[in-house]
Amino acid sequence: MKKQIVVIGLGRFGSSVCKELHSLGHEIMAIDTDPEKVDALRDYAAFTVIADATDENQLKSLGVRNFEHAVVAIGDNLQASVLCTLMLKELGLPKVWVKARDLQHEKILHKVGADRVIQPEKEMGIRVAHHVDSEKIVDYIDLSHDYSIIELVASGKMANKTLVDLNIRVDFNCIVLAIKRLEDVNIAPAVDDMVEQGDVLIIMGHKDDLKRLEDKAL
Repeated sequence: MKKQIVVIGLGRFGSSVCKELHSLGHEIMAIDTDPEKVDALRDYAAFTVIADATDENQLKSLGVRNFEHAVVAIGDNLQASVLCTLMLKELGLPKVWVKARDLQHEKILHKVGADRVIQPEKEMGIRVAHHVDSEKIVDYIDLSHDYSIIELVASGKMANKTLVDLNIRVDFNCIVLAIKRLEDVNIAPAVDDMVEQGDVLIIMGHKDDLKRLEDKAL
């Protein structure tokens, strides 16, 4: 479903978000105070605007209140980020996602109403650490403090066995959400589906259980 989204702050993070949302077919308004950054995004947004997003009158004149979603990507400037987030919520935007530079910034953003706070460097650091920790892990997503989703490469030990044979849910209290084989993805696989060596298993569970699965089953 096509969404109307305003992206504020067109640095590396903001421009990347803008380009990807554009490729997904959404209508984007891209805002920054830097003319060069705004000009660079003209092909990736329906509206590109040179404006100060900490100025409430400018936000109102741009009709930002008519958008359903905002991404505030001015994380390096704490004051501007907090002020912009506060004004967007006061204007009535249903969803405001904000980039934060550290934990203190994140706490302040939550207090002024941010619906979601992202720390890209922290999140990427966690994912890289898990890749370094185990070459068996293809990808890693934190769901909460205790639960995660991981993508694991099936070893020879798991090859030519069904999900019933592997008994992952009973032995490790984890759920296999999907099996990827080359370009094919088997969503919600059946218990009698076969696993081949090199398949990528997408598994959800408690972090401790996922670690046990990785150490013992692979």
